[in-house]
Parts: sequence; structure tokens; C-alpha cells
Amino acid sequence: MLKQKPLDYATATAGALAKALAAREVSAVELCDTAIAAIEARDEPINAVVVRDFDRARDAAKAADAALARGESRPLLGVPMTVKESHHIPGLPTTWGLEPFKGWTPTTEAVGVTRLKGAGAVVLGKTNVPPSLGDWQAANPIYGRTNNPHDLGRSPGGSSGGGAAALAAGMVPLEYGSDIGGSIRVPAHFCGVFGHKPTYGLVPLAGHAPPPFEGPSAGVEYGVVGPLARTASDLALALGVLAGADGDEARAYRLDLLPPRGAEIADFRVLLLDAHPLAGVDAEVLAPLHALATGLEGQGAEVSYGSSLVPDLAAAHATYMAMLGTIMSRGRPGAQPAVDTFGYMAGLDAMARAQAQWSELFETFDVVIAPPFGTAAFPHTDEPDWSKRRLTINGEATPYGAQIAWSGIATFPGLPATCAPIGKTKAGLPVGVQIIGPRYEDRTPIAFAGLIEREFGASL
Repeated sequence: MLKQKPLDYATATAGALAKALAAREVSAVELCDTAIAAIEARDEPINAVVVRDFDRARDAAKAADAALARGESRPLLGVPMTVKESHHIPGLPTTWGLEPFKGWTPTTEAVGVTRLKGAGAVVLGKTNVPPSLGDWQAANPIYGRTNNPHDLGRSPGGSSGGGAAALAAGMVPLEYGSDIGGSIRVPAHFCGVFGHKPTYGLVPLAGHAPPPFEGPSAGVEYGVVGPLARTASDLALALGVLAGADGDEARAYRLDLLPPRGAEIADFRVLLLDAHPLAGVDAEVLAPLHALATGLEGQGAEVSYGSSLVPDLAAAHATYMAMLGTIMSRGRPGAQPAVDTFGYMAGLDAMARAQAQWSELFETFDVVIAPPFGTAAFPHTDEPDWSKRRLTINGEATPYGAQIAWSGIATFPGLPATCAPIGKTKAGLPVGVQIIGPRYEDRTPIAFAGLIEREFGASL
């Protein structure tokens, strides 16, 4: 079995597993069975992989072994993974955690899932989400609650919480999530894994839609789909599979992402944002971030602790929240949009101005580092009213919803942002850093996360 091989499945990266499969050191069926055994052995107290497709996964693994025997080479050929419940897969339910749609199954497949399968990935099943993907928890009336592997009494984050928990618990090496309000970055931060929110529009959204919607869609402003993994290199690997135009656009456009802006930490100009006018940060989240800044300076990076080039974060956030409120209420019976048509168009104008401001900032800096969220993983809460929820920051009760400001820094202007683990709290809870890069330069924040991983690991 795999335990006798050089790689430990519970910690192995997708890239390492792909190489082992290509070298015929392990079979895809063996890997698939090992992954299934890991889910069956570990998931009961965590409840991360809530939709299981093991029979079809074994068939896909057999097909991968046949392809490997023919000498085929694909980036993820035979590698097991999971996808967020919100992505369409024929034969599997897509409910978005909404009880009225329990059991609803699509007939079409999400473009990203098709691309991952085309690259050879073996999809084991789907991971848990909050209702409408609208929380930093992963609990709903259909599948129940997902618990953080580091502390079962705490949230794994949301809305890609099930996927991050599965990664952290050693069930899978790769997950396909989505993000509109920190839904990749917050779970990565809470669970101590890596996650990447791509540049808006870089990865097609087709097939990531609430039930019962199927068919072509313009998508939603700010919403993106992207990978979570155990290592930065796997984010790059998955993004290479997922990114690029689809449909008619693919007839004319070809993706040509710029390389990372640097090969070593000393190549980077870094701006630290450790305060937001609308959201606090706990000292136990700031301490690893400040240690990272010091470590980066020690490795030769140019680190700045402020800049007049930073756009007005409070003004940007106000526009972002008004537009997001309209987006998230779309299709709900009786819902009233937060802004009217002219207001929404004015918001698009403000977004374009913000993009220009960030573009100017990235002429001076290569990456911006900031907290992904103001706390580490918080205790589960069943309070349905967000206005009544509180998070403890530096000993004081603070509004729960205010924390969307941290993810909104990158979301509003559509910037790529990578979350990487950088430390732990005194209680042993993971802490991550949000690395924001220039639009369409996704390889830069991912590469920077990889350099942090290589140079510092868990030593910060």
C-alpha cells in the first residue's frame, strides 16, 4: 500500500503525487483507495466531504492507470481531489446548502470541474458549504456542520470550509473552491492551508451557480473560483489547469500570464497593511504578520509599513458592500436590491477607478501583505442574525460582519490574492497572511507564498 511508498498521502502535495504516478511508483487506483480510506477514517468528527462519489472515482482512477500505461502525461493524471458542493457535477447534488433544493442535481458540469478532470484529476466528492455560500462557517440544514480539524469546536471558515478542512485533515491534497467575500482565503487562514483567489474573470464561472440555474451566465461581479491546497506550488499547478477563456471567447483569446515578479524574497517590494479603518485585528493574528515582515526584511526584501498610494479603503468598502448586497440578494423572493441600476453603474465606475489606483500602487510595490481576517478560527455560532454576532478582538466584542473588509480589499478591484499559513496562536490555531498582487499577475502572489513557505515554513 501507499504507506510503504516514499510519500505519505496525508501530507503529500498534488504535484508530488502526480510525479509518483507518472513514475509508476504508485497506481491511481491505489491512491484513490488510500484517499477513500482517509475520508472514511477521519471525516466523521469533521464532516467535510458531505457528498461522496467513490464508485465513479474508482472508475476514473482505473481510466487514469490505463492512460498512464499508454504513456499519457497530464498535470493531475490520477491525483485524487474534492470540489466544493456549489460546483455542478452531473449525478451529484448541488444545493448550496439550501433545504428547498435538497437532492437537486444538474445535467451540466462546471467548466472548472471539466478542466480538472481533463487534466486527469480523480474527483472523490463534494465538500460542505453554508447556505447560499454566505458565511465564514460551513453549516447548513442538509449536511450539518463542518468542524475545524485543529479544534472541533471552531469554524473551518467559509464558504469553502469543507474543502479547507478536508485538506487540513489529510483527506485530499487539492480542493476546488470559490470566493466572493473571502470564501477561499478565510478557510485557508483558519485551517492552515494555502488558497488562491484569482483575478476576477481569469477562471470561467460557468457551472458555479445556485440551483436550479443551469446554462450560460454572465456570472456575478466579484465572484471567482479557484484552488485550495497544501502547498503554494499546487496552487500554481491547479491555476494552470483552470485559467483561461471559455466558449466563444476561447476562439479569440489565449491566456499568457506574466511570470512572477521575483525569484527570491530579496527581489520583492512589499507593502504591509496591518490596519483597516473599518475592521480590527487581534494581536495573535498581527504577531505572525509582523514577524513575517521582519523576516522578509532579513531576507533582503524592501518592506514598507504604509503608503499614500493605498486607495481610500473605507470608501471602497462602502461601494463594495452596496453592490455585494445586490448581488447576494439576486433571485431571492421579495428581495430588494441594495442599490438601483444607476447606483450599480456608479459602483462599476468606482471599481474601475480603484483598479487604476491599485495599478499605480503596483508600480511601486510588487505585493501587499495583510490579514485575511481579524481573528483565528472562532467558536461555532448558531445566531442567525449577523448584526447580533460578535467576534472577540483583543478582549473586546466586535461586529462579526465587519471582517469582510479584509477580504474586500482585494475583492472590490478584482485583484488576485493568495493566503498562506505563517504561524499559530498560543492555543495552536493557524494564522495566515493574505498576499495581494497586481491584476492578471496571479503568479506573483502565489510565487511569493511559495517563497514564504520555503524560507520560513512554520518558524515564524
